[in-house]
This record gives sequence, structure tokens and C-alpha cells, in this order.
Amino acid sequence: MAVARVVHTADRTLTGRQLASLLTPPAEGRFGYRELARAVREALLDGRVALRLRLPAERELATMLAVSRTTVTGAYDLLRESGYAHSRRGAGTWTALPEGQAPTPLGAFHDVTGATIDLALAAPEAPAAELSAALASAAAELPRYAGTQGYHPYGLPALRAAVAARYTARGLPTLPEQILVTTGAQQALSLALTLLGRAGDRVLAENPSYTNALDAMRGRMLRITPVPVTESGWDTGLVDAALRQTAPRLAYLIPDFHNPTGHLMPQEQRRDLARSARATGTWLVVDETLTDIALDVPAPPPFAAAAAGGDSEQIVSVGSLSKSCWGGLRVGWVRASSRVVTELARVRITADLSGSVLDQLVAVALMDRLDAILPKRLAELRLRRDALASALARHVPEWRWTVPPGGMCLWIDLGRPGASNLAARGLRHGVRVEGGARFGVDPGTHEHRLRIPFTLPEDVYEPAAERLAAALDGAPGRFADPALPDWVA
Repeated sequence: MAVARVVHTADRTLTGRQLASLLTPPAEGRFGYRELARAVREALLDGRVALRLRLPAERELATMLAVSRTTVTGAYDLLRESGYAHSRRGAGTWTALPEGQAPTPLGAFHDVTGATIDLALAAPEAPAAELSAALASAAAELPRYAGTQGYHPYGLPALRAAVAARYTARGLPTLPEQILVTTGAQQALSLALTLLGRAGDRVLAENPSYTNALDAMRGRMLRITPVPVTESGWDTGLVDAALRQTAPRLAYLIPDFHNPTGHLMPQEQRRDLARSARATGTWLVVDETLTDIALDVPAPPPFAAAAAGGDSEQIVSVGSLSKSCWGGLRVGWVRASSRVVTELARVRITADLSGSVLDQLVAVALMDRLDAILPKRLAELRLRRDALASALARHVPEWRWTVPPGGMCLWIDLGRPGASNLAARGLRHGVRVEGGARFGVDPGTHEHRLRIPFTLPEDVYEPAAERLAAALDGAPGRFADPALPDWVA
């Protein structure tokens, strides 16, 4: 592709001002050296501060926090002793994690069976009546295509037109030539990463983020630069600084009901980030698979609609029917310039030539019914969200969360690290949950978090919360399902 590549060297350094803004001050208001070490450690485990990042010089941080340099020296010493930092002669002090903390491995894919309640998959069941009607419609249409070779690398023209029309109706004028139909959003993301990135390139990603997207980046040997998504959402200044300091080749964002935190990015921030990315020559890969799951607010317009003029030229949008309809359909898409779509189609042909004609015909029929499907789905998810929150409040009242305005998950704050251990104990009590570490850019972070989807029937959450409470208390395990999968959706 005729796009200039940015060559850079990154000085991964936090300024005193940046670090000070990320630390939670002690209740007494002034940092002692132990409180400062604790605050830095918590910011690291929470993903607000990245791994392998150089901490500010002692004198600089002392000035910003209005403490003595001795206080900062003592805090850095404690961090080094506990494994959360290390020093290189002449190179300063760098963030780290204690030895022995490693990423959670991906196990084999199996069907979920048995009595275990699976709270790890953010994927609702299909709308049965609408799916049956769509299948009947697709069956009637299929004979028209049976006399052809059946390969459509760009996607069926009717589906490309339907997806383009939906973007246009949502405020982003789009032609069918700007749509590539893919085998789900995961393939769409993988194609974008393959086309736009090369091994060793930097990619900016939110921290936490969707675990399968992070794995796709790691599998392509991209160097991930994390930017935090905190309780208050995105810090545009930090993202802008990361873009300018590292000039990543591309950035992966989930602005609509962010997975796993549930945050919705304000329109002003979207404009600012599009402008900053344009200035650094960074491609934005925007994951909009959760856009339609707007529970308490109107569904947001497409991210690219917020970009002014040329700022949208390097935006690649990814979407699918997996959340709004059914993950089993495996139909997704990319929205980009027609030139980028052509390049993506060339990459796609090396993987699977084309998607299923039958699945795409079903998708066309579901797109026609989407405005009828969504109100039912959203009402159902609101009830399930309330059922989950009520059950957790009864059985584990010490846990905290912010009710998201959309999406499919609660991002639970346990109050202390230990999510991975709780997840392991939970299996022995017949409930599967995913600890926050699975969603962190760096292994070992977000250990005080759980992601719990509210996509199962309402009556599931009372026994699920009861089992989690038993696991939290260390009660003896009752059963575990050996066939349970070790993957996340």
C-alpha cells in the first residue's frame, strides 16, 4: 500500500506530571514512601502504568508530589525489592512484575457441557423466531446462486449493500465498494493487522482490551504500546502523548461500550484521537462490534463520522452480527476506503477465498429485520444485567462495579488482587469466570478485576453468585467440568 511508514525510536518514559496524575493519593493526603510504592504498584497492576516503562527521575517526581526526594528514593527501593521495578546503571528505574507471573495460556476448544455455569463468554443466544425466518428467506434465495461458482471474496453484493446502507443511515455515507464481508469480526481484525502491520511494528492498544485482539497482535509479533482505560474512561492527553512519543503504525480502539469496561467514548474525544492519529500517520482500527448494544443511551454514530475531512482516510472500522444477532452465524465486515478493501480482499483470499453464501444470505435477511430484533435484545439484556447486579450485591456485597451504558459485561473490582486464584477456585465450585489478567496488555495486571457478562438467562445469576461467594470464602469445591473451554468471547 502506498502509505508512508513512520520510522521512530521510542523513549518509553513517564514524566513526573504523568505519573502523578495516575496515582491514587493516600487518605491522609500526603505520600510517605510506603504509600507511594503502594500507589505505583496499584497503578501498575491496574494497567494505568505500563510494564517496561521508565519511571521519572526521583527529583522530578518529588517536585510534582511535593514530597522529599528521600521519600521517592525509598519508594523506588521498595518497588525494586518487591519485583515491581528494576534499575539499569545509567538508564534509570523501569517498571516490572515479580518473577513467575505469566500470561494465561489458551487451552483447547471444547463444547461446554455438564453443570458448570459459564460466565466467560459474552455471547447471547440467537433470536430464535427471527433466525428461523431468515433461514427460510435464505433458502428461497439460494437457488439463484447455486448455478454460480459460489466464490465472493468481497462478500455477496446484497450483503455489502445492506451493511453500507446501515452505515449511511447512522451518519457515515458509505458505498458497497467500501465494505468487505468477513468470517466474523475476528477475521476482519486479523486481516487489518496483517495488511497494515509488520513484525516489530508498534501498535497502540487500550489497557485493558479484548483478549482475542491482543492475542492476534502478539501472534503477528507487533509491539504493543498500552494506554489505560480507567474508571473515568480514556485520557485523551495520555493517548495523544503515546501517539506522538511512539508513532505507532496502527492503533486498535473499542470506543463503543468498550470490552471489558463498558465505557462509551465521547464524540469530542473521537475527533481529537482521529486528528492525533492522522498527525502521526497512524492507522486506526476501530472495533464497533458492540455499537448496537446501547442499553441506556442512544446508539453512537460510527467513529469515522466524527473525523474531520482527511482524518478519516486512515480509519478501518470492524463490525459483525455476532452480538446483535448470533455469534454462530460468523458474519462480520470491514468498512474502509475502496482501495483498502481491495487490498484486504487480496489478503483474505490467501486464508479462505470466500465466506459461506448461505450464511451471508441469512445475514442479509437478518439485516432487514435488525430494527425489529434489537429492541427485544436490548430489553432482554437490561433484565439480565439487573439480575446479575442484584445477585452479586446479595452474595458478594464487597465487590464494586459501574453499571455500563451498553455492552454485555460488568467489569468487577474485587477490592484486592487475586482474580486468577478466584477463577481457579470458581471452577471447583461449578462456575467459570475470567480474571482481569486475560484482558491486560501485560501479564499479571488487572488481578483485582473480573469480567462477568450478562448474556445468560436471568435465573442463572443467583446460583452463579452463590458459587462465586463460596469460592471466595474458600469453601470446599463441589464439582468441575473437565470439558470446559479455556477461551473467551
